Amino acid sequence: MALNPTDLYDIRSLLSEEERMIQDSVARFTDEKVLPIIGDCFDQGRFPKELIPEIAAMGLLGSSLPEQYGCAGLNAVSYGLICQELERGDSGIRSFVSVQSSLCMYPIYAYGSEEQRLRWLPAMARGEVIGCFGLTEPHGGSDPANMKTVARKDGDDWLISGAKMWITNGNLADIAIVWAQTGDGIQGFIVEKGMKGFEAHEVHRKMSLRASVTSALYLDNVRVPEANRLPNVKGLKGPLGCLTQARYGITWGPIGAAIACYTSALEYSKERVLFNRPIAATQAVQLKLADMARRITLAQLLSLQLGRLKDAGSMQPAQVSLAKWNNVRVALDIAREARDILGGAGITTEHPPIRHALNLESVITYEGTETVHQLVIGREVTGINAF
Repeated sequence: MALNPTDLYDIRSLLSEEERMIQDSVARFTDEKVLPIIGDCFDQGRFPKELIPEIAAMGLLGSSLPEQYGCAGLNAVSYGLICQELERGDSGIRSFVSVQSSLCMYPIYAYGSEEQRLRWLPAMARGEVIGCFGLTEPHGGSDPANMKTVARKDGDDWLISGAKMWITNGNLADIAIVWAQTGDGIQGFIVEKGMKGFEAHEVHRKMSLRASVTSALYLDNVRVPEANRLPNVKGLKGPLGCLTQARYGITWGPIGAAIACYTSALEYSKERVLFNRPIAATQAVQLKLADMARRITLAQLLSLQLGRLKDAGSMQPAQVSLAKWNNVRVALDIAREARDILGGAGITTEHPPIRHALNLESVITYEGTETVHQLVIGREVTGINAF
């Protein structure tokens, strides 16, 4: 039997029946609802908000959190497969779900009070409350310890001042998980839309993640009640723990982008005839397609094992760094090669490679740049911190 060109090692056979069903349902959603509109959304610089109710109804928001909070209670591999299929559509769709799930719902669940969990998580799972994550600041993102945003106690409240930059979902969001320096270390706060002194300004003129909302947040003595402080974490452990959750999903997402670009190039190469034969019959194109298939296979195995480690409770942050570094680099390289195979057609958004290539220029930077993850692995293998 011929092998599946996008699953040469039959990795699907390693999934449980439930995991396969989840992947199939999200794949159908991507095929039927995302792909028909996403090229136009990218061209228009518009996030397709109309998809949010169905994304929520499918249980994709906070999918790994417990059912008692209105979430699906899925395992880590299932969440990874969700990210893969959504990013096969577009990085902006996966980013929306990643931020809502891993960077907003997760910290409320992991670091919040039971009252905060019950107040926010069910509504967020239903897509009625959208969140964003305020960590990165205008002066730099790779050194969160150098945070300038501050929160000072004022009676029973906190006054927060500062700015956050490159915030996915910022202008969509009803709440922001804002991290700020306090007299007792870095702490997290749930800042609500409409609080006096809190503004979100959308970032325009982007050439990447155009089908996603990116914003700057400004806080000018925003009064936040003590009830909105996340009580169960202090220090960088809080935001870095959230980033580990998000990075895990990002190791899977770009595999979907890579598959979209690879299949586009594969189909085109069979149809495009030059010198009386399809370009798929040339050694040069076959070498490129074979290399794409090899890289996708390795990325799939890397993320699947990472997911099994996460489900077993033994996943380490350095393992996430390795997979994020490898898989985003793989996807970006495949997107560029696929664009090349498509020739002139490859520069239009009628085909996915250029859109994915541009999006992946952001994905390789956010949640830790490629260099940061390389240095994490360097520190792990040498025992020496080079940051």
